[in-house]
This record gives sequence, C-alpha cells and structure tokens, in this order.
Amino acid sequence: MERLLKGTTAYKILTGDRQAGRLSHAYMLDFPDRKNMNAALKIFALGFFGAEDGGSLYNRIVSGSYPDCKFYPKDGEKLTADAIGELLEDSVMRPVEGSKKLFVIVGFENASQLLQNKLLKTLEEPCEGIHFLLGAATLAPVLDTVKSRVKTLTIPPFTDKEVFDALERVRSDDLNSAAAESAGGILGAAQNMVEGGWFEEVSSAAKELCATVRVGDIGVAAAKYGDTNYKTEILTEMQRLYFSALKEGGKLADVLQPAALVFALEELNGAFADLKFNANFQGLLYDFLLKVAKENSKWQRLLR
Repeated sequence: MERLLKGTTAYKILTGDRQAGRLSHAYMLDFPDRKNMNAALKIFALGFFGAEDGGSLYNRIVSGSYPDCKFYPKDGEKLTADAIGELLEDSVMRPVEGSKKLFVIVGFENASQLLQNKLLKTLEEPCEGIHFLLGAATLAPVLDTVKSRVKTLTIPPFTDKEVFDALERVRSDDLNSAAAESAGGILGAAQNMVEGGWFEEVSSAAKELCATVRVGDIGVAAAKYGDTNYKTEILTEMQRLYFSALKEGGKLADVLQPAALVFALEELNGAFADLKFNANFQGLLYDFLLKVAKENSKWQRLLR
C-alpha cells in the first residue's frame, strides 16, 4: 500500500507543498478504499510532516503518540458531535512540539451535515499552525461549502497490475490474479477477496443484487441475502460492479441506464452509512434496490 500511495499524484502534490513551504490549511483525500483509508491517511500524515523515512517522528505518528498529529474518530468509534467538539477545542491551541499541528478525520463521508457545518469556520480560518487532513471514500455526501475550503487530493482506482503486484508483495496466492481483475482498482476489495476466502459467495451475491431491477423480484433478493455475514463486503462489491459498468459497459450496463448507475453509486453512500448504525440489512437492500429500479424505469421511459 505504501509503495502504491507514494507513487500517486496526490501524494506528490502534498509532499511538494511541504517542500515548497506552502502547505494548505486543509486537504481532502478522495480515496475510494474504505479498508485502507486509515492506513492511507497515516502515510499522507507522514508526508505532511516529512517523516516518511522512519525515525522517532515516524514511529510516534504511526503509533498515535505524537501530540501534534491527532486522528478522529478513535479506532472502532463513530464520528460524533462530542469528538468534533473536542477537535475544535484543541484546534485553538498552538502546536505542542513543532510549528504545525495536523487533525486527521477518517471516513469524512459519514459525517452528518450538522457535523460538517460545525467545522466550516475552522476549516476556512484555522489558527496559525493548524491544519486538517480529511479522508473520504466518496465526495458525494460532502457539502459543497466544505469542498470549497479544502484542497482535494484525488487517488483514482489503481490498475489491475498495480493491485496484483501489491497483493503479491504481501503473499503469493492463486486468487491474487482473479481478485485484482475483479476489484475495480480498489486494493482493499482485492485484499478482502483473498483474505476472507469468500470471494465466490460475495461476488455471486453482488452480481445477483445489482441485476435485480424488476420490482417484483426485489423482495426475494433482499430476503435471500438479508442474513449474510458479509454485509459490507457485498455492498463494496456492488459498488465496484456499478462503477465498472458505468466505465466499461458489459451485461449490467445493458440492464441499467447510465444515469441509474450513477444514482446507484450515490445511494450506496447512504447504504454504507446506514449499515454503520446497525440498520436491518434485508430492509436496507430492499429500499436501495427499489430506489435504483424506480430510477432506472424513469430513465427508460424518458429515453424511449
């Protein structure tokens, strides 16, 4: 992952800003890999501080013990109003050890509009030496007012070869090639396929759900997969399939109109968020598929 990320334009922009002494007060990392978002933000935080090559500062940032680099929310927790309040209180304090302090927010796409609005003024006019690094797997739920106050660093999907090589560097596996080809350029999706041993089950479920566009079939499909143990994995694979159909065509693109594919990708952001709050997965699938089916029917009528 580190080798992949350091080769991106996004990383070179950030480190170039640091070397030129023109670091932005706020960056948004647009990175469609939820599994590796935390790791990616740590790598970018290291680049922000110029601590890429090891040493004491490197170890302290990675371990979370450096007082001028703070991650929100804490591992396993959700981004709450209390956490944002704590961040804002800390953001008026000067850096402890160096000349700059970095606040990193993981999964910013899950932040409510209320929480995003609370950050606006600070994002626009932070105190001297205060910087922000926000990570989002998608920018769709991010307010335009937030986007206008940050410098966006976009990491597009990697090539199949890049994903395959990254998997091989960790462990050679017969599944690596198929996983890389099926991951849509998302390393985390490929890692899940290889590590979980559930590739065929998740892939089959996602394909069936994405292709369910008749309203009469939706209830059956939602019930079939409502009790799965791979809820996040199925949604992630569905996201990959929709994106691939939009970009490259194929059987799914023959079933769903381009506008419906875009709509499905946007609606999936809400589905991921709902899942984090323990939503009933069968009901979540039913509501999502029904919305997509109706959107697709609307565009089919318009294009006749």
